[in-house]
Amino acid sequence: MSDTLDLAKTLISIDSITPDDKGCQKMIADYLQPLGFNIEHMKFGDVDNLWARYGTEAPLFVFAGHTDVVPTGPIERWSHPPFQPTLVGDTLYGRGVADMKSSIAAMMVACKALIESGTAIKGSIGFLITSDEEGPALDGTVRVIETLEARNEKIDWCLVGEPSSTDTVGDVIKNGRRGSISGTLTIHGQQGHIAYPHLAVNPIHLFSPALNDLVTEHWDKGNEFFPPTSFQISNINAGTGATNVIPGDLEVLFNLRFSTALTDAEIQNRIESILNKHQLDYTLDWTISGQAFLTPRGQLVDAVQDAISNVCNIETELSTAGGTSDGRFIAPTGAQVIEVGPVNKSIHQIDENININDLEKLTEIYQHILVKLLT
Repeated sequence: MSDTLDLAKTLISIDSITPDDKGCQKMIADYLQPLGFNIEHMKFGDVDNLWARYGTEAPLFVFAGHTDVVPTGPIERWSHPPFQPTLVGDTLYGRGVADMKSSIAAMMVACKALIESGTAIKGSIGFLITSDEEGPALDGTVRVIETLEARNEKIDWCLVGEPSSTDTVGDVIKNGRRGSISGTLTIHGQQGHIAYPHLAVNPIHLFSPALNDLVTEHWDKGNEFFPPTSFQISNINAGTGATNVIPGDLEVLFNLRFSTALTDAEIQNRIESILNKHQLDYTLDWTISGQAFLTPRGQLVDAVQDAISNVCNIETELSTAGGTSDGRFIAPTGAQVIEVGPVNKSIHQIDENININDLEKLTEIYQHILVKLLT
């Protein structure tokens, strides 16, 4: 059994369903502290966070990740108990094995190998680990970053261990993410009897022309790394349940995943302009869950691509596809952020799994990146 596999199995055996860390971070800290890491446990609300740093000088390279996992779903549908890591051939099963406890294990072993090699490290290594990534993400990475920023502790490079790979480890890495903005729109009309439409104002009818404009709007062309911004409606609701009542209000829930070619402020202004053009009486509440960010080709991207080429003998693809990650809280500080992790085919699914050979590849990739950037 390799050190990475051993650590991964130990972490997977802890049922750290979000936001309960259940001792994962203590285990990580107990591993890192003897190597020379300074350990800080940062608790915000019910969320445990770990900040560990080796060295005090710049540049600062940070491994970022999360110990919390999503619920298991029906346990009886699992081939093996979800928190009992089970190895069948070359496949390791368990909740969190891909998302993302194996990545954390590989990070830990990579750091130990570099430090114990005696190689001079030119800079510092950090670990930013939260138990609030799969949940609301209000008291996790974002709060740790606020703390670091307040004391002017700047991250230069950050590698997030999210499962970025598609078919084989290293084939895809994320060098950015789309932003996400949601709106709760209420169109106000006048409720009334459906037989007397002249005494009512139907908000569904009022909204229809604006709806057409919103879904046919050309938001942007995207760019080299991002597809065009996408506007999607997730729900429309109105009515009292009766067939003879014109509703008083119509509620519309929508979301836009947007590229770096567009800002959230521009999106808000353009949507409100469309609504105002149709002279609608409305209220609109906005929620921004993440800004778009991009790490262009440079020191970090080059180091990661070089590592994957050397370890896996493949050319990796740069991608910004998928949902959000905690990288959205780190990138605004000016840090270069990239996501490199295992294959994501089974994440959040019953029988989540990875190939154990990928554990060694990940460990080597992470160690190679450290050597490239800090020695």
